[in-house]
Amino acid sequence: MENSRAGENGSGSEREEWGNQSPAYRAHRGRTEHGQGPGGPAGAESTPIEHVEALLGRAQNGFEIDERMLGRLRTALMHQAELRSYRQRNDDRRPLRCNSYRHVFLLADGSSLLLFELEHNTGPEDVFLYELYADEGVLDRAERRVHDRIGGGIGPGSETEELPAWLAEELLLAMGPVQPRREYVSDASPDHARRLLRRAENEDGPGEVVRELLQGALGHHIALITKPRRRGPGRDATWCRFYEHAFLLEGGGELSLWELEHNMNTDGRLVCEVYLDEAEAEVAADRHARSQGVEL
Repeated sequence: MENSRAGENGSGSEREEWGNQSPAYRAHRGRTEHGQGPGGPAGAESTPIEHVEALLGRAQNGFEIDERMLGRLRTALMHQAELRSYRQRNDDRRPLRCNSYRHVFLLADGSSLLLFELEHNTGPEDVFLYELYADEGVLDRAERRVHDRIGGGIGPGSETEELPAWLAEELLLAMGPVQPRREYVSDASPDHARRLLRRAENEDGPGEVVRELLQGALGHHIALITKPRRRGPGRDATWCRFYEHAFLLEGGGELSLWELEHNMNTDGRLVCEVYLDEAEAEVAADRHARSQGVEL
């Protein structure tokens, strides 16, 4: 009996605390025998640099992550781990597993950086081995190598054997609704608002009234908003993320800006759009997706 390929979610601008691990990730890692989550015991809190150190500490090939990339990772403000793919084969003397994870880091300059982790137990002993890659194409080749050890060619490039395209959505729906707990941080909230609005590229974003109102913000909180996505067959390199930037105003009021981050444009670069309403951000995402022939 065999399970293969999970759906893919695809990074960040300037966020507060993403939550170090998604529920789906924790649940999947919790089924492994070592009981470890990304960067430490399941459910453990860790800073971005602690998370990086944990990845390097358990990776057999950690030396491949060069100093330039490590220098950028040391500026990370937040991180998140996501299940990218999985495979398990049970018709052997012991279950053989191959899982891959996407580790997303939000950097201080507003950009994001990805590391890909391969986890498998195809060695001579029933222990998990870890490999770390900065390039997804290199990860794909490593994943095929491990899949060959398990038996068969399932994996990236074998679209006929992939799980249904709706699996990614089903995994997210199984997580249930998540209401982020707001913990306002009062560290330069007006500056955060200015940077967010400055990098927004959409012309229909918040106007001057909102800008002026946020100049007196007393605190802010950033949350990644999980939205199920439908993906077509094969590799989908679409990046589409929603964030809520909540601001605490003078007098106790609150105001939220909704950030849409995506690469659904002609050149594939990562762009940021900001809206006053969550529904407007969703409509914009759908509009961009249709223009690129992508189904969200």
